[in-house]
Amino acid sequence: MAEPTRTQARAADIRLRWLTLAACLAPLLVLIAVFGTRFGLWNASFGLEILTLKVARILAFAGLAAALVAVLIAFKDMRRRGLYAAVSLVVAGAAVALFAVQGQRFTVPAANDVTTDAAETPAFSRAVLAMRGGRTEESVACPDLVSVPRQVAPETAAAALEAAGVTVRGVAPFRADGAKEGFWFGLTYDAAIRIRPGRTDVRVAQREGVKVGDEACRLARAITAGLQP
Repeated sequence: MAEPTRTQARAADIRLRWLTLAACLAPLLVLIAVFGTRFGLWNASFGLEILTLKVARILAFAGLAAALVAVLIAFKDMRRRGLYAAVSLVVAGAAVALFAVQGQRFTVPAANDVTTDAAETPAFSRAVLAMRGGRTEESVACPDLVSVPRQVAPETAAAALEAAGVTVRGVAPFRADGAKEGFWFGLTYDAAIRIRPGRTDVRVAQREGVKVGDEACRLARAITAGLQP
């Protein structure tokens, strides 16, 4: 009877290791998607929308199921197998929670090209348009995003861009512009501030055209907040 018991224990240990690996597949795939995008193996749309938000999301819930099975297997010998169960449950639970939070934010219907003045959209400089490949979209308004009712100094406009995490690329008497590149997938948002007597307007537009919820609106609001007196 001893030999079958050792065989069964060995088989349970093997299953436990595979279940732990399954619980870690979602974050591993996200890392692969990020590095593949950053190194140019595929575009941001494939890396974020397909690999991360679709495939990795499915793997996260499958990983949570695998983690629960791992806990059941480890329950008979928690001293020796408890670490596998704990790692599986923590990793899988965190992955599902993050996807739930990010999923709510990414599904917010919003445009990638937004402005405080949809009737007369602030134009990007020729240098920015060249970096965007000459591509322009229709700029729309965001909820609670309005023009600043004063003429700000160019230095104030540049400071507002920097405070919002935007790298300033140019400052002129009646305008300032810059770009902000995302850390994970490198999504780039171009920002322009147009300064006129009694009014200052903001425009933010993503280059890649990947839907990530209201990120453009949030950046535009942050810039506008920095222009307030």
